[in-house]
Amino acid sequence: TSYVEWVLGDMRHKYAMHVNTRVDLTGSVIYATNPYNPDFGSRVSFLQTDDKVNTMTCDRTEFLGRNGTLQNPAAMFRSHLSGKSGVAMDPCAAIQVPFDLAPGQEREIIFRLGTGHDLHDAKDIIHRFRGSAPAYSALESIWQYWSRTLGSVQVETPDPSLNVIANGWLVYQTLACRIWARSGFYQSGGAFGFRDQLQDAMALVHSRPELLREYLLLFASRQFTEGDVQHWWHPPAGRGVRTHCSDDYLWLPLAACRYVTATGDTGVMDEYVHFLDGRPVNPEDDSYYDLPNRSDEKDTLYEHCKRSVLHGLRYGSHGLPLIGTCDWNDGMNKVGNLGRGESVWLGFFLYDVLNQLVRVAESRGDHEFVRLSKKAALKIQGNIEKHGWDGEWYRRAYFDNGQPLGSADNDECQIDSISQSWSVLSGAGDPGRSKTAMESLNKRLVRREHSLVQLLDPPFDKSEMNPGYIKGYLPGVRENGGQYTHAAIWAAMAFSKLGDWEKTWEILTMINPVNHAGSPEEVERYKTEPYVMAADVYALSPHIGRGGWTWYTGSAGWMYRLIVESILGLRIEKDKLFVEPCIPAEWTFYKIRYIYRETTYWITITQMDEGSTTPAFIFDGAENHDKFIRLVNDFKDHTAEIRLNRVIV
Repeated sequence: TSYVEWVLGDMRHKYAMHVNTRVDLTGSVIYATNPYNPDFGSRVSFLQTDDKVNTMTCDRTEFLGRNGTLQNPAAMFRSHLSGKSGVAMDPCAAIQVPFDLAPGQEREIIFRLGTGHDLHDAKDIIHRFRGSAPAYSALESIWQYWSRTLGSVQVETPDPSLNVIANGWLVYQTLACRIWARSGFYQSGGAFGFRDQLQDAMALVHSRPELLREYLLLFASRQFTEGDVQHWWHPPAGRGVRTHCSDDYLWLPLAACRYVTATGDTGVMDEYVHFLDGRPVNPEDDSYYDLPNRSDEKDTLYEHCKRSVLHGLRYGSHGLPLIGTCDWNDGMNKVGNLGRGESVWLGFFLYDVLNQLVRVAESRGDHEFVRLSKKAALKIQGNIEKHGWDGEWYRRAYFDNGQPLGSADNDECQIDSISQSWSVLSGAGDPGRSKTAMESLNKRLVRREHSLVQLLDPPFDKSEMNPGYIKGYLPGVRENGGQYTHAAIWAAMAFSKLGDWEKTWEILTMINPVNHAGSPEEVERYKTEPYVMAADVYALSPHIGRGGWTWYTGSAGWMYRLIVESILGLRIEKDKLFVEPCIPAEWTFYKIRYIYRETTYWITITQMDEGSTTPAFIFDGAENHDKFIRLVNDFKDHTAEIRLNRVIV
């Protein structure tokens, strides 16, 4: 028996009455359409089997029975389905194939579920995949795809929990859930988020760099002529939200720079892409939802990136970037909604984007933009040190009225994690202050007894401050003082950049979901899947340590980068692969299998006590004085042995 409940839209209850089903007994197929779907009204979905002896129904009520459930449907106690189909019913597709089995006998039945652009296309798909051979061929191609994609980087370390999540699960979560489905149990949306999917694709430079290239051009096409972008949009039409959000558009140049650095494909910057036309968001509004028009104006991806940066060079009274109706933390939508609030974190982020795009601009001979960007970066850096430092850590923002957020003078949200971590990751923070700030993060936000890292503390609760909808969460839940895993990962990456492997490894161990399933008690407390990342972890009694929103979270991509890049040390620059690890002192070695196109590199990193041997870099049996692996696609296997001195913190 094969059973499907048709949705053919965004919500089943919304479109159930409009789903039109039809039974084709000759082809053993059930067709379903929803002509009222505004974007996919012409699509034809189907459920089909090759077995000619079968019965069918499109009536969910018939299949389940009165007061029936999927655990015990009435159809499983019958020998015949009615063949009922049509409209204005509770729609489904059910096909039953009766058969008898003698002892030791096997019987193979193949069902096909799919959709076509129209009826002709649906029939063509069914015809092409008839029989068992096409089914097995399709399955084999899927196995090969995932084997290659997930196998691009395979690691063998002394920590089994790291191996489990790095060798497949994180890339699978990023690609299957975040990029393809854009949907999960906790958020069934299907929309592209401008900052969201760009960050996801940035994690795939080792396995699917061509996908990041594709996304750079797609996302550039969602930029308005003024430089801002759609915060999110639904394909295929492109209806979405235009906002005063202040960081979305800056992820485009950051992602573009990462792609160009990793692949050497500078040609992508010369690809022409159209802008969008739409009315600006009114100053008194947070956003509006609409279908914008494609502008007649188009320009290169490089010019799109420049326009993003230039749009971000807007400052408040402290010389810090305006936060608008939010920066990375969407929940802080009331900090600067009057147009005067400023973001310290955004200052760090913009500084990083400016400096990365400068390198691309220099290679293109764009001297005017280089001068402008360097001047802006120095100005932002100076104003952060002048107005962003609170004494023991960096502040988070300034409200429209000039009140600081993320200050020891606040009753709530005295310290916020991301200002501290990005002071290091961006390189904008004063080295001494950044080190002090990270130590404050370590003392105030890392809760070792509960294996979590808070985003901010104390949570918003009873003070008069109104940062936005973040205050609507209970104290200790999600962004409001719980662990927001993005930020926890950034903290670990910052400690790694400081060379502090102890704190890096400690945080990684805390946030690795595999480590939350070590005992029945831990499983009961964490409650969510121990093999994919959770967006958040509760810090509120009696639910402390409980995993929140899983699967559909960008923390999967960042976790992968933390492991592969910040800890195991892989960094790719065109045809050069650097290995610069920040690993626990007790590790003696680890191994990496790295696939570059059709060529495999077997890399062994050995860590020894200083003085016991001389550090060395051996490539294919000979000493390598370049201190990096030169990547060539010669279809051969290569070996690299890297010997390092043990780092003692």
